[in-house]
Amino acid sequence: MASTFMQQFAKKKTVVKRSSKKYLTEALYKKLLSDGGEERSVRAKTNEFLKSRKSAYKWEVGRTVKILRGRKLYGPAVKISETMEKRGMNKTVSDQAIHLDLIAKSRGIAAAETYFVSLPESSKTNLTYSALLNCYCKLSMTSKAETMFERMKELNLEMTSMPYNSLMTLNMKNELPQLVPALVKEMKEAGVMPDVYTYNVWMRALAATGDIDGVERVIDEMKRDGRVAADWTTYSNLASIYADAGAFDKAEAALKELESRNGRRELSAYQFLITLYGRTGNLLEVYRVWRSLKLAFPKTANLSYLNMIQVLVKLNDLPGAEKCFHEWATAYSTGSSTFDIRIANILISAYLKEGSPEKADKLRRHAKRRGAEPNAKTWGHYIDYYMKKEEFKPLVKCINNAVTAGWANGGEWAPSAEVVEAVMRHFEQSKDVGGAEGFVKILKEPTGKVSLVIFQVLISTSRGFCAYFAAMRERKRFLNSLLDRDKVSSLDQQCTC
Repeated sequence: MASTFMQQFAKKKTVVKRSSKKYLTEALYKKLLSDGGEERSVRAKTNEFLKSRKSAYKWEVGRTVKILRGRKLYGPAVKISETMEKRGMNKTVSDQAIHLDLIAKSRGIAAAETYFVSLPESSKTNLTYSALLNCYCKLSMTSKAETMFERMKELNLEMTSMPYNSLMTLNMKNELPQLVPALVKEMKEAGVMPDVYTYNVWMRALAATGDIDGVERVIDEMKRDGRVAADWTTYSNLASIYADAGAFDKAEAALKELESRNGRRELSAYQFLITLYGRTGNLLEVYRVWRSLKLAFPKTANLSYLNMIQVLVKLNDLPGAEKCFHEWATAYSTGSSTFDIRIANILISAYLKEGSPEKADKLRRHAKRRGAEPNAKTWGHYIDYYMKKEEFKPLVKCINNAVTAGWANGGEWAPSAEVVEAVMRHFEQSKDVGGAEGFVKILKEPTGKVSLVIFQVLISTSRGFCAYFAAMRERKRFLNSLLDRDKVSSLDQQCTC
């Protein structure tokens, strides 16, 4: 006993004595999210931390990865996870399963499959198999998901509710809610008992088939289930189902249950309350919950302001949304904090929808002065506006800005097929050869190629378009300039030029 106590005491002393030159002086996740959690800021702070060569405790790396993952900041999360492993931080099988999921979300499913294959056999457990199965389900790769599920059963891996839940969610995405009850039955017969998530998906499946009575039977079963306690997510789910069915009184009763079960005062519970009261049209309750959220979280997160402003805009309370925005802007007016362009985008969109582009421009310029560069979504709102107005000159300019912003932020952006077709038809009708050529050049940024979908729109837009490019250069040369060569032959007969 004394020996154990001394070991614990010595361990604590070691932690206290660790040098601030080697270790961070604050929790890693706090450092990365100190400017509100906007993606560009998190990326920059992640790079700064990794270049500093400072270390962090394994528990805080794990917590940081979890928080970044929850905020859909997958790139920074996987970068931290990989770098810390290279520096000698050992991963558990659970860590590896999370890492696999992050790779799939940041680099694609092929990279996740390669990572899975590279794992030692001892790491290929129900955790990593379930993680890859879940990735397949999220990407609607039905055949691979079903094959993986059968493989797990063949290997007699310890089954949990996760793979069943993933397949149920896949069925919902595939608009096959009628298949969910059979999966629930199968998992029960296999001795795998439903968890809260299972009950929630099961309820949504029944609601999708119009069986509201069935939803209420599932709630009753859940209440009888001594192992599973209905938490606030259950009542959030139930409220959403009732709201979709137009049963607003029942929805608000479920929201009262939700609120009573948020004993830990979880931020996401407040967010759902605001969103769902917004869906019932109850503006008074939206403001009441907002006040409660700010009392619980005096340093209110960007995400909370974003959610609140979105709800107010949807309820046509634009003055309230503006007031909330200015409150947020004032709170972030000190120090090195910058505007979160996502929040500005909500009002920019609202101004454009009400036909006030001058207000949108003013806010966009103000946000830029505060360090928030317009992103592809910002320009996407302008594109929607100019499409409806059929003003093609500013429309093409905004498309160019959106493409540039997309790849500048480490991603890609392309206009919808509908937008491309409208612009090309405009150039054809106005016989604007130079405009068409310039527009195609924009679409080819930054890779020098266009996507298959955009290519098909381009070659099917009109005979005039094809004739123009046939006159401009040899057809094969043009096709190869747009697409990878292996795609050209399969599309060879789609264009008559």
